[in-house]
Amino acid sequence: MRHYHSLEEASLKNSWLTVGVFDGVHRGHRQIIQKLVHDAHANGSPAVVLTFHPHPASVLTGREIQCLTTPDERAEILGSLGVDVIITQRFTPDLSAVPAHEYMSRLKASLGLSRLLIGYDFALGKGREGNAPRLTEIGKGLGYSVEIIPAVSDESGVISSTAIRKLISTGNIAEASNLLGYPYPMGGLVMHGAGRGRQINFPTANIDYPAQKAIPTNGIYACWAVLGDERFMAATNIGFNPTFTPERTTPSLEAYLLDFDRDIYDQYLKVEFVARLRDEVRYNSVEALINQIHDDVNQTRAILSTHR
Repeated sequence: MRHYHSLEEASLKNSWLTVGVFDGVHRGHRQIIQKLVHDAHANGSPAVVLTFHPHPASVLTGREIQCLTTPDERAEILGSLGVDVIITQRFTPDLSAVPAHEYMSRLKASLGLSRLLIGYDFALGKGREGNAPRLTEIGKGLGYSVEIIPAVSDESGVISSTAIRKLISTGNIAEASNLLGYPYPMGGLVMHGAGRGRQINFPTANIDYPAQKAIPTNGIYACWAVLGDERFMAATNIGFNPTFTPERTTPSLEAYLLDFDRDIYDQYLKVEFVARLRDEVRYNSVEALINQIHDDVNQTRAILSTHR
């Protein structure tokens, strides 16, 4: 898998392409991606995904959108699905003003575009003029064909990144993971904290997560912690540690890895959220907090023992 960070870096021939943000690469996205990969490879062509960062809606509206996946996370998932080339194009106001015909001409020149797969509601170019009929018309002149993939739905309706972000923001991790098709992950380097967890014999890994990532609502979660090729059960806290730091304004992400005793400062640690255990609570004594943590650990073991 090759990951380019601009269209100009790529020089391909006879590529099969899909275009979109694909934030989260959820179950709905995967219908397009899997068909792209299968059909492109059957044709002896490279399967290419063109995606954007930052989110186009955040650039066009000025409203910050927390992402389900960073560009590197998104590329890793797409690569695992068999995509040959991922292009993460920086989205800017200037790019949004490019007419559809001009942009498709750029794709033809850089990728040797021969077939374009798009979702049912896809559009690109200035004023979103490049909808399915328009892109099909342009393709007749430029020499590529278009295939439209219908939406993927479940009992809750059409699967969308927006719906998944809302579920995460309210702590409904189980349903968010169901729509994603995998447990929602957050990761970053382990940094030094105040060391209070170690003082009460529950040392936590304080994770420096990306600011642009969607973070679940405050609370305690049962998670799998991934360190390199190893996986550990973890009781994970998101919040402000009100028992010790009620003045804190930015939520922390701290994971207590079960049956684990190693120095992992400055190493990359990822947590995969499986279930929400409870709200974050301020306790009147350290003893009460310790008793609750023991309960959290027991719940985490019970839940994760059935979620391998």
